[in-house]
Amino acid sequence: MMAISLFTSRVVLSTLGVSDYGIYNVVGGVVAMFGLLSGSITNSITRFLTFELGKKEYEQIRKVFSTSLNVMFILSAVIFVVGEIVGIWFLNYKMNIPEGRMDAANWVFQCSLITFIISLISIPYNSTLVAHEKMSAFAYISIFEVVMKLLIVYSLYISPFDKLKTYVVLLLLLSAVIRFIYGYYCKKHFQEVKYHFVYDKALLKQMTSFAGWNFFGQGAYMLNNQGVNILINLFFGVTVNAARGIATQVNSAVFQFVTNFMMALNPQITKSYATGKLEDMHKLIFRGSKFSYFLMLFFLIPICLETRMILHLWLNVVPEYAVVFVRWTLVITTLNMLSNTLLTALHATGNIKRYMIIVGIVELSNFPITYLVFKFGFGPLYAYYVYFAIYLVLAFLRLYLVKDLISMKARTYVNEVYIKVAVVSIVASFVPCVIFYFQSDTILRFFELCVVSVVSTSLAVWFLGLKNNERQYLLSITKAKLKK
Repeated sequence: MMAISLFTSRVVLSTLGVSDYGIYNVVGGVVAMFGLLSGSITNSITRFLTFELGKKEYEQIRKVFSTSLNVMFILSAVIFVVGEIVGIWFLNYKMNIPEGRMDAANWVFQCSLITFIISLISIPYNSTLVAHEKMSAFAYISIFEVVMKLLIVYSLYISPFDKLKTYVVLLLLLSAVIRFIYGYYCKKHFQEVKYHFVYDKALLKQMTSFAGWNFFGQGAYMLNNQGVNILINLFFGVTVNAARGIATQVNSAVFQFVTNFMMALNPQITKSYATGKLEDMHKLIFRGSKFSYFLMLFFLIPICLETRMILHLWLNVVPEYAVVFVRWTLVITTLNMLSNTLLTALHATGNIKRYMIIVGIVELSNFPITYLVFKFGFGPLYAYYVYFAIYLVLAFLRLYLVKDLISMKARTYVNEVYIKVAVVSIVASFVPCVIFYFQSDTILRFFELCVVSVVSTSLAVWFLGLKNNERQYLLSITKAKLKK
């Protein structure tokens, strides 16, 4: 998936051109802002389904599934109306779209909106699949989806129609197919996936309360991402949006690789909490934070050092600012990896109000600060400086807010996670940095640095990042696989 995603991004950029790629990135981002609603609901559904599965309350699972579908139908109708009124007005009268491409931009908006609504209806089915930990099915469907995206990109070469319009229409059709596959699989394998009208006032109140506070947190995060993307469009135009789009594509490919690992771990954290096994949950939190960071580190070191070479090999056209945007995006994402399991543990408790208010307010500060920075004449890179500073603060604030809810010692987490990942990062990057700064910029250095980065990161993680029992466990798994 990661390899195909990176390849298709290159072809889409070269086929659409920098201007149309920027339009797709920023207009799709307007629709994605509605995604903060779906994100909050997704977390709510997944949490309640997984929690009840941990307690083996199957009748309650059926109620949760049917209630979540009711919510999705209503939410889809609301978002469609708001999108057609507010979204169309903002696109046509406020956004900075190149002359002659407003018609294509409206196609992007309409197709993105419908695609988003289809994804909303799919959420209860996707959440059920993850809650049951059927990761093989999730993997096969995801691989099918990304292969189909590869065929869509190929069709851009042969399409006699407007390339941008063709691209968004085909992505819409693909989303409908994927929605059908998820629905068919879940109905065939899970007995609770059978819709019947349910009105459980207590359950609905519980789920909407959880989703409402999560919505506030998701809204702050979305404003940081798509809101700043719109600010960049308003101050600097679609060319800089194209550079940010490239950074997002690289980050998404790597991030998806790591989050799929976390997707397999998250249900275990929730189920451990549901059954009162807090010590087991703490171990999963520590390991999940460490391992997800280490996985990101394998990509972070070579990509950040050889960004310019990678982009020139990958893309036919490298937009201005793309190199620095890629580096900063990956650094910030790697930093955020340290908090993912803490957020899963928070959702498991269901007590998220205080956390979402405090973290949401801190996150929301990013948007006005970035606006002021741009207003005073600073360049687009300063958005990343602000972003990094805020998320560095949040790395410690999240730990402080979650530790008491799950009876976990902050000092233990700092020693097990923060200190270990810092030591591993310094040791793993030392030799690659020496090679980068003391050898000339050639293709030979690029391949040498990639190999050395993998080796140095592997050794640093093995000897400094893992405990002895973790090393023994990995060795036993490896031996078993080799024998098999």
